[in-house]
Amino acid sequence: MKAEQKKIVLATANARYSHTSLALRSLLANLREFEKDAVLLEFTITDRPADAAEAILSREPRFVLLSVYLWNAVFLNEVASIIRAVAPAVTIVLGGPEVSFEDDLPPVAQWAHHIIAGEGELLLPALLAALAAGRPFARFTRATPPDLSGIALPLRLYTDEDIRHRVLYVESSRGCAFGCEFCLSCLTDRVRFFDPVALMPALEDLWNRGARKFKFIDRTIHAGKAERILRFFLDRNVEGLFVHFEIVPDHLTDPLFDLLAKFPSGAVQLEAGVQTFDPEVAARVGRKQDMDRTLRNLQRLIATTGVHIHSDLVAGLPGETMAGFADGFNRLLATGVHEIQVGILKRLRGAPIDRHTAAFEMVYRNTPPYDVLQNRDIPFADMQRLKRFARFFDLVFNSGNFRRTAPSLWAADTPFNGFMRFSDWMHDAVHNTADISLDRLATLIFRYRTEILGHATGNTADGLLADFVSAGRTRFPACVREAATVPLPTGRPGRRSALLPPRQERRKGGVQ
Repeated sequence: MKAEQKKIVLATANARYSHTSLALRSLLANLREFEKDAVLLEFTITDRPADAAEAILSREPRFVLLSVYLWNAVFLNEVASIIRAVAPAVTIVLGGPEVSFEDDLPPVAQWAHHIIAGEGELLLPALLAALAAGRPFARFTRATPPDLSGIALPLRLYTDEDIRHRVLYVESSRGCAFGCEFCLSCLTDRVRFFDPVALMPALEDLWNRGARKFKFIDRTIHAGKAERILRFFLDRNVEGLFVHFEIVPDHLTDPLFDLLAKFPSGAVQLEAGVQTFDPEVAARVGRKQDMDRTLRNLQRLIATTGVHIHSDLVAGLPGETMAGFADGFNRLLATGVHEIQVGILKRLRGAPIDRHTAAFEMVYRNTPPYDVLQNRDIPFADMQRLKRFARFFDLVFNSGNFRRTAPSLWAADTPFNGFMRFSDWMHDAVHNTADISLDRLATLIFRYRTEILGHATGNTADGLLADFVSAGRTRFPACVREAATVPLPTGRPGRRSALLPPRQERRKGGVQ
């Protein structure tokens, strides 16, 4: 069947199918008279660029807008090059963070007729109107941040398929009150809020359509509007609710603690940006943070609420040594947080972090994701070790698949040192960090505990068995079947709730 013709195609490539593009939906919702002639197409970075280009061109568009990010810049570069080669009459417009700086543009920019930097809800329809009327328009234009009271919310554009199977991204504000130089949000000088008179009915409409999982992308959800939003969800608190917020943990208030304590376990996830515990490093990159209060608030969240805490640390910041990072990691893990995402510093296009490049001998990859390869304090070989550490820690600890077994990997040392030894051993054993099945990972953990740490085979197998059972699994790796000292469960598997994301469900205690 031939695709419906649309004069305007808005397209992007998400990291995976479950993700959605809030930016494109917001642009589409604000196209005014052009909306009826537009369609939104979402691909994933695992698709073939030629197939994406074919799907776009099957609409026979006059204009194609591509939303370019760190993760899809290489993919969209090929898509755009194909469109320019086979359909030169099509006008390509680029937007997104990756093309926001005229003096630092990626290769995909060479295919663009026009580039919009910044928030384009008002600028894009102006560009389309000018081009449709045959008027000239600048190739690169930076949008003035709009008054959010004049922006139409895009939540109505989530489809029933989105609600059933995908993450629903929501924003109640734009901008950031903080000045972290490794983040593009530091370039904004204030936080702007969407009018709750429009936002709350839009959330209500999504809720009435069956939406139960919401991910707020606000950088500062606690900057003044969080209580209203939390109460909205508390008033509708039903089984299956899951809502995600980003927080800066030292800014939490008593009223927020009180509200968070009323939610059932796992219903709220807080992404707690910590980044570093080194005050000198934090000051150097513009990170304002009360370190002691951060630790106290994280501990209080664990002790008094059922929220799932996903915390972030950044490795490779200018001036932070491996020992300094290790100390921060150990302090953060001791709070009891459920996940620690070890992120490797990236030189995002336009981010002020670049001002430290010479002084701290920062060497970055020149292709996405632009991660640091080495610096004055951490040589390349150790930076590689940190990257493997991050991947294996995510697989073993953050996943929740080995809740009982994981801490034993570092029980005889500090968590960082103990897990780094495991990570180094894993790398020697498998020589990669990808495509490691759960069974193989369990077998490797079994080998490390028994062969390197000297634990008894039966004790190790019993711990792994308990981990598998708590996750609702009844198929076990050979090392567990052969060495367990307790009977293996038989019969039908336990029923794992599908109401919460898997990691949150495992942290709650597994099957029902």
